[in-house]
Parts: sequence; structure tokens; C-alpha cells
Amino acid sequence: MADSEGKNLIGGQWVRAAAGESGRRRDPADGTALGSFAESGEADARDAIAAARRAFDATAWAQSPRVRQMTLLRWADRMETRADALARALTRENGKVLAQSRGEIAAAISEIRYYAGLARYIPGHAFEVEPGVFSTLIKEPAGVAGLIIPWNAPAVLLVRALAPALAAGCSVVVKPAWQTAGLSAAIIAALAEDADMPGGVVNMLTETGSDVARTLVASADVDVISFTGSNEVGQRIMAAAAPTMKKLSLELGGKSCCLVFEDIDPDWAAPRLAAAATIISGQQCTAARRVLVHASRYDAMKRALREALAAIRLGPGMQPQAQMGPLIDEAAREQVWARVEQAQQCADEVVLAAQRPGGELAAGCFMSPSLVAHRDTGAFFIQEEIFGPLLVLETFQDEAEAVARANHTEFGLSASVWTHDGARAMRVARALRNGTVWINDHNKLYAEAETGGYRRSGLGRLHGYDALIDFTEVKHIYQDAGVVAPRALDGGQPAR
Repeated sequence: MADSEGKNLIGGQWVRAAAGESGRRRDPADGTALGSFAESGEADARDAIAAARRAFDATAWAQSPRVRQMTLLRWADRMETRADALARALTRENGKVLAQSRGEIAAAISEIRYYAGLARYIPGHAFEVEPGVFSTLIKEPAGVAGLIIPWNAPAVLLVRALAPALAAGCSVVVKPAWQTAGLSAAIIAALAEDADMPGGVVNMLTETGSDVARTLVASADVDVISFTGSNEVGQRIMAAAAPTMKKLSLELGGKSCCLVFEDIDPDWAAPRLAAAATIISGQQCTAARRVLVHASRYDAMKRALREALAAIRLGPGMQPQAQMGPLIDEAAREQVWARVEQAQQCADEVVLAAQRPGGELAAGCFMSPSLVAHRDTGAFFIQEEIFGPLLVLETFQDEAEAVARANHTEFGLSASVWTHDGARAMRVARALRNGTVWINDHNKLYAEAETGGYRRSGLGRLHGYDALIDFTEVKHIYQDAGVVAPRALDGGQPAR
């Protein structure tokens, strides 16, 4: 980590930003300084793209699945030996509670090993279209991939893009969020140590602005952009990428609904829903945002949810008793706070008001969960993704109304259905316009299972085998090889 502190990785070397500038990372729990990061610009981006292009075009990386597999496996092993330090770094930079950080690092390691296995199994197919005429279809690495990674789950969200890109044979330029640049550099340093990976296959740049990102998106030498973030930025990426027609993988947020039917005990479900709403302090794209409950259970759920949210213990992520940490930084807290205040002013009922804690937490970016009840699904706080611990409670009379209310959104990333009726669970899940639907649970994500969204929640899929689609191209090779003419043996019989 010492070699990477405040530096970029370009062409296999840790170097200062071209302009020589750097920024400071801070602990969102108390504002203390954590370290520096390189403040990069267009010149750095051009150098990193050129290094990635050379590595893809001039080395055997793209044609070496066994080398790629072993590189990924060794990377996972090195991360495993450093797992505790990585988890602690994640909590200090991001603010999430340590148990969540440990789970995230473990999930990232698991995902690397999953894609290591797939590196040697990216098959195509062949068939004979006419006598002696063959069509062979192979999957090739797409080329140079630009990966733009957010701060909310910086280990898993980095790995879920980087691991399939490398497994497919791409070279990459990673632009992680500056807020978690130290953790990102530590993870990539564990990969860059590998002697079998050519320099330039993996490059990393940090910035507080957007010069690097704009250069990656516009460059004709970048073949793929994988981005996780807001819908607004995703739209700008799509527009800027249009002239080069590069492949895009975009996960652009969501507004997850939890549909709770009358056969569910509110006292059982409420703590689970509260945990789903406050994961990473509500800063997760699949976090529970809306709870739709059957009218017969509405009053009981309102009471149980209020109690469950009010009981959540705020504190620095390193404190063992903390259940929810701070938001990522002061700017994010102020933005979320303003929208939550507006929601509380407009809602039919404020069931639990957000608070800004004082005392020992006053120096951090903390805010407590908020619960509002509202009927009109057109309200801005029901339609807009507010990236913090705000939960909206709604009611419905029957399945049809529940589905109609849940589907009244521009997003379509995830949802959950809560019922003990198996047929109803499948029936309702099938009717929801979401890329992931959980039954009697929420926020369960696995390396093996694809995730992604419908509608404005994005393009493509990450995790699972289909994640390789974003980093590969399909090539059709045609060959008229002809056929071997039969030849009679001396006895007059054709050869067998």
C-alpha cells in the first residue's frame, strides 16, 4: 500500500499524477485525514489508455486463459491473507460497519475465484451450414475496458467488473471513487504484484472531477465502459460514447419495493426490512426504499417498522455495537438531508423523523433513518432515488394494486415479495418489472447470479456468467473446406 499511496498505476508502475496534484481522503465518521490520492487529469488518462492498448495488442494476455485463471486465483489468495486489513480500510474510508466490510471483502474474494474458473470456459460453437461449409463462432475479448467504480461498495463493485473483464482477456483502466481510493489501490496492488500479468493490463487513475472519466468514454481506444452510478451520469455516458459506438454496461440505481402480504407477521418482517433499508446507511442501489403492505396489516407494520428503525444504533463503523455508520461525506449528507426534509414536509404522515445526532457523533456525517407514509405514487420521494436512509410506507388492497403501485416507477433494479404462499410469491415476482426479485428476503447478491436492471436502472448484467457478455465480442469465421470425395478400395468397396 505504501508504494501506491497517492499514486496512479500506469503501465505496471505506480506514478504521481502528471500535474503533481493530490487530494485528501477523510474518515466520514469523524472527519480525520486518512491519506492522499492522485488528482489525475486528461494527460494521465491518455497515458493509461495507451498502456492498456499496448498490453492488449502486443502481449499474449488476450489469448492466455490459463495464465488469466492463475493470475486471478493468486490475486484472491493475496487478498485473503490481507482480508482483515482491507475490511478495516474499507470501514475507515466508507463508514460502513465493520461486519459489513468483512462480508464485502469475503464476497469480493469469492467473486474473483468464480471468474477465475470461468476464464477457461468461454466457449463458442461450430456447425456445418452446407456440405463442407463451416461456420465457427468464437467469443473474443472486446479490448480495452474502462471501469468507473462508485464508493458505496468499492470492493465488490470493483471486482464484479474487473474480474470478468480480466477473465475474458481484456485490459483495463479503472477509475475508482476518490472517497475510497486507498482501499481500491490496496485491492489493485494485490493484483499488480503478479509476475505473470503484463504491465499495462490493469491501470488505475483517481480524480475528484470528471476529466479522466470523460476521456475514457470518448476515446476510440477504449472498447467497453462499465459504470455504476446515477441515472443522470449514465445518460451522459451513453451520449458521449455514441460517436465511438463502444459497448456499455450501466447499472444506474433503483427504487426497490418490498411487497408485504397479509400472511406475514409485521413483527417478524419489520427488523429485516429496516436492515434492508439501512444497509450502508441506505447508500446501496438495491436498498429497500418503499414498503407496500396489505391494508389489513398496515397499522401493525407502521408500528413495527417505526420501532425497528428507531432501534438501529448509529456509530462509527469500527465500534462493535454500531448497526449503521455515517454517510460517505458531508456533501452527500447535506444533499440527502435536504431531500428527506422536503419529503417529510410533503408526506401524508411522518412516522419517524430523521435526526442529525450530536455529542460524539456530531463531527461525523451521520443521520438517523426516516419513515414516512404516503398514498400518491407520483410523489418525488417515491419516484426519485434518494441515496440515504429514507423509507416510504404504502398500502394496497390486493395483488393487482400491489403490482401496479410497485411498477409505477422509471427504475427496475430490484424488489422483494413477502408471503408464505408459494404460488403467490412466484405470480407476483413474475409480474414485477425488476431485474432481481427476492422472496422473503432482500439484498441477497451472489457472484453466480446475474444482477442488473430494467428500464432506467441500466444496461447489461453484472455477476454471473452473463457478465462476460459485456467484455466479449462474438466472431463468425466462415470456411468452405469442401468434402472428401469417396474413393473405392481395390475390392470395389468405398473406404470406411
